[in-house]
Amino acid sequence: MIFQNAIVGNKTYEMIKQSSVERVDYLAKEGFISNYKRFEKPVVIEKLTEFWPAREKWSIDYIKDVAGHNMVSLYDSKPSTDYRHQYDPAATMALKSYFEMLEQGENDLRLFFYNILAEVPELVEDFSYPDIGLSFFKKLPVLFAGGKGAKVQMHFDIDYADIFLCHFGGKKRVLLFPPEQTQYMYHVPFSFSSLFSVDYDNPDYEKYPALQYLRGEVAELNHGDVLYIPPGYWHYIVYEEIGLSMALRAFPRKPVNFFKMMKNLIFIRTFEGLMRRFVGQAWNDRNARLAVSNTNKNCPG
Repeated sequence: MIFQNAIVGNKTYEMIKQSSVERVDYLAKEGFISNYKRFEKPVVIEKLTEFWPAREKWSIDYIKDVAGHNMVSLYDSKPSTDYRHQYDPAATMALKSYFEMLEQGENDLRLFFYNILAEVPELVEDFSYPDIGLSFFKKLPVLFAGGKGAKVQMHFDIDYADIFLCHFGGKKRVLLFPPEQTQYMYHVPFSFSSLFSVDYDNPDYEKYPALQYLRGEVAELNHGDVLYIPPGYWHYIVYEEIGLSMALRAFPRKPVNFFKMMKNLIFIRTFEGLMRRFVGQAWNDRNARLAVSNTNKNCPG
């Protein structure tokens, strides 16, 4: 376990307990399935992208040259308020202009779920889908980018996919928790996120006591690394330097995960959108209160 200290007010607290995600050079299909997919265990594969052109080519400057004129939607790290959802775009601009802002220090706006196949098909020639035992959905390779210091709120993916997060550029840190830890995550009802005010880097155990029962894993990603994120895993991301990542997804085959995906897509997301539209901030406030009260009930003793 990795133990660190956090300072909250005048007190020093032990950080959330976390171990390092296992790292391997390379994995064949059999090894991945038997050691990681079978147990839904994260792993960092360092050389999976070794022979991809992307490993040599993909950088902020390269993407600017290839797709800098494309208009992109950008997302900030502000919580949802009133009738606005946190996943509504905060700005739209040319990709080149956005990357120039990152180089000047911007670290709030992030490129999110940018479909490479639809928007920049030239990039598809720079990578290949690994023969690793997963049936990747090849119509949805998506790109993410952020500036130094950018953070992505703790969340799990709505589609319960197996995700291969292929990282390029500067260092990126990913903190992960398995689905069975949800009871301590301050999960906001009818959402796929933890409570916005919970700081997983500097946990306030007095305000959010359930955090002290969490047991997580942390992955430090370098250029070319690939992180396997199993279905339903919570993850919180910090861009320690300017970087970009591509996610390859394999949709759920297990009936239980397929049912969860359909429930999230058809019912929860639709219902939440309607409540936000007609109720507004009162709906946010209600769910924030429930996230705290429901989670604190799960504290032992």
